[in-house]
Amino acid sequence: MEPIEIGIWVSLGMLALVVLGMRVAFAAAFAGMVGLIWIFWAKKGYDPADFGWALTIAAKTAGQVPHSKVSSQALSLIPTFILIGYLAYYAGLTKALFEAAKRWVGWLPGGLAVATVFATAGFAAVSGASVATAAVFARIAIPEMLKIGYDKRFAAGVVAAGGTLASLIPPSAILVIYAIIVEQDVGKLLLAGFIPGVVSALIYGLLIIGLALVLPNFGPPVKGFTWGQRLRALPPALPILFVVVTIIFFVYNPFGGDAWGTPTEGGAIGAFVVFCMAVWNGMRWRQLRDALLETAKLAVMIFTIIWGVLIYVRFLGFAGLPSAFSDWITGLDQSPMLTLVLILLAYAVLGMFMDAIGMLLLTLPVVYPAVMALNGGEFVSAADSAFGMSGPMCAIWFGILVVKMAEFCLITPPIGLNCFVVAGVRDDISVQDVFKGVTPFFIADAVTIAVLVAFPAIVLWLPSLA
Repeated sequence: MEPIEIGIWVSLGMLALVVLGMRVAFAAAFAGMVGLIWIFWAKKGYDPADFGWALTIAAKTAGQVPHSKVSSQALSLIPTFILIGYLAYYAGLTKALFEAAKRWVGWLPGGLAVATVFATAGFAAVSGASVATAAVFARIAIPEMLKIGYDKRFAAGVVAAGGTLASLIPPSAILVIYAIIVEQDVGKLLLAGFIPGVVSALIYGLLIIGLALVLPNFGPPVKGFTWGQRLRALPPALPILFVVVTIIFFVYNPFGGDAWGTPTEGGAIGAFVVFCMAVWNGMRWRQLRDALLETAKLAVMIFTIIWGVLIYVRFLGFAGLPSAFSDWITGLDQSPMLTLVLILLAYAVLGMFMDAIGMLLLTLPVVYPAVMALNGGEFVSAADSAFGMSGPMCAIWFGILVVKMAEFCLITPPIGLNCFVVAGVRDDISVQDVFKGVTPFFIADAVTIAVLVAFPAIVLWLPSLA
């Protein structure tokens, strides 16, 4: 059997394991190990005497590759970004954000839900973890919405969908993972996610306002705040802006010249700033311990997925599946844009069965080379490319599109992690209630994707300045 055939059969087996309920990390590691043994043994003609040799080589390969990748400095961004989010919660920044948003936009139809979306967007700017964002606002925003008469399903759906904004708005852990997989500049990718994240939040807000205008008693506004009360709500929320500016200055110097430091250093400085704010606001040792433990749990989960999938990715390289898929994609008799749209739709389907990080880690080694080939190659100029942008810019644009599609994974049944988190925090809301509540936001995400595909400048303007 040829290596490409082995690659296809092993990949199908891995997908079957995922659909049956095995965790992505373990399914990918198992499939990758089996695939490596199979390929090495096939080279020896399936001689039983050589099976031990194939097992030894596969084990060495599986052991070396994950360690070399996971120990890279770039991945140290992930725990620091997650820690920023949990410390910001204990520093009281989340409540301050929500209160400020409530006082400024609560008067709109569906105002409290709109305030929740904007507050989650603000919190996403100091937290790279969607799950953490959803968990925090499930405790803060849902009780406020239920108090004034919101349907519990929609209230939960707003929080679950709003939490996905952390996937785009920097600092984003998933954008860091994408940058490492495709070997692109982390700083430029983080900058590229800012405007699309804001656009996505605005589209969410417009959807909520539209529903509140059409449906009676859907989202009663919150009125009665004076201008003085609104202005007084701003100073407690300003530390969020300070943290964002601190991180951006380290990633990209707005005054020109070299950046002040690496993204890793920016994340560490941001975590230290939020830690100081939390101590100033009275954080105790028990709260610090909880923040560190939650950060460790989420970081370990992400790193476990990474090392497990990297074994599978190494197997794909031996099987030659990425290059074969790239040749097949470029040989299709249709426009590159139509092919790109079909790839994005495939991600929407995969998102129903896989978590976001696992999906990207499993698919990008195969899909990314194909998209680059569609555009004309890694080093093509904008004038000669299919999508009207150079190779590096196409990598950034595609990354934002894929990460936005990965947000479907966080709210789509049956895997939607954000929905499970919200239901886990609230005893009075079931997972089924949350899944029903997020349904309207699928339309908003589809509109956002269409806008980003039609107007790439929304994605590329900021990174083009760096």
